Amino acid sequence: MRAVGVTEFGGPDALRVLDVPAEPLGPGQVRVRVTAAAVNPTDTYVRNGTYAGRDPVQEFPYVPGMDVAGELAEIGPGAQTELEVGDPVMAIVLPTGAHGGYREDLVLPVGSVARAPKHAGDAEAATLPMNGLTARLALDLMALQPGQVLAVTGAAGAFGGYVVQLAKAEGLTVVADASEADEQLVRELGADVVVRRGDDVAARIREHYPQGVDGLADGSVQDERVLPAVRDGGVVTTVRGYRGDGQRGVRVQPVMVRQVAEDGAALDRLRQQAEQGVVTLRVARTFPAEQAAQAHRLLQGGGIRGRLVLTF
Repeated sequence: MRAVGVTEFGGPDALRVLDVPAEPLGPGQVRVRVTAAAVNPTDTYVRNGTYAGRDPVQEFPYVPGMDVAGELAEIGPGAQTELEVGDPVMAIVLPTGAHGGYREDLVLPVGSVARAPKHAGDAEAATLPMNGLTARLALDLMALQPGQVLAVTGAAGAFGGYVVQLAKAEGLTVVADASEADEQLVRELGADVVVRRGDDVAARIREHYPQGVDGLADGSVQDERVLPAVRDGGVVTTVRGYRGDGQRGVRVQPVMVRQVAEDGAALDRLRQQAEQGVVTLRVARTFPAEQAAQAHRLLQGGGIRGRLVLTF
C-alpha cells in the first residue's frame, strides 16, 4: 500500500514514498480509497518530530495528513451509515504512526467519514473536514449570539476563512484581519470590517470597537497579543493550546479538533453548507503524492491561500 511519510524526522526532503501494510477493517469502521489528501501546517509537525512524544505509536514510519477524500471501499460490521460502497466521501484523520492521510487506503471510524459535497472534486472535498470541524468547534465553544461581534485573525487562511463564513451564516458581525493583498479575499468571505494584520491587530480592532469585541478566533496564533481586542468577560478560541492570562474575565478556550473527529453529523452539516455555498472550498494547487516534499516546501514559504493537496 503506497503512502508518503518519514522514516526519520527532518525537513520536507525527509518525506518519501513508502510501502505500508493495509490496515485491517474492524467493527464500526469503514475503508476509504484515498485519492486526495490536504496538506496542513500540522502535518509539518508530524514530519519534523514535534508530535512524536504524544503519538502512542513510537516507531517509524510516520505518515502525516488529517484531511482526505476519495471513495468508500468497504463497510465494516456494525458500522451505522447511509453511505454505500462506491460513494464519494471525505474524512478527518487522526494520525498515529503509519496511519495518516497521506496514504492511498485508510480504515477510519464511521463517524469520521461523510459524503463529499456534490459538484466538488476530490481535491476540493479534502480541504473541508479538519479545518471545517475546527472552525465549527471554535464557534460552538464561544456560543456567541446573532448580532454580537466576532474578530478573526488569520482570516485568509483555511481555518480563519471557514470561521468567517460560518459566523456570518449565524448572524454574527465579523471583523477580520488581512494583508493588503488579501483584503479583497477576506471581504469576499463575508467580513463586515477588515483591519490590517500585524502585531498591533488588537489596537486596530479597538479602533472600530472601542469597548472590545465579544469573541475572537485566533487563527494566526498571536496568543497574548490579541487579548486586548476582547471586551472584559469576552471569549477567545485558540488553535495551539494557549490558555490566556486569567485577566479581565476573558475566557480563553483551546480548540482541539480531536474532540469532534467522530462527529459525523457535524461533518455532514459542513457538506451541506458547502453545497449551499455557505463555505467555500479553496484549493491553491495540487501535487502528485510523490511531490509531497515540494508541497511542504511551498507551505513553509508562507502566503498560500487555499490548501495544497496531494493526489493519489
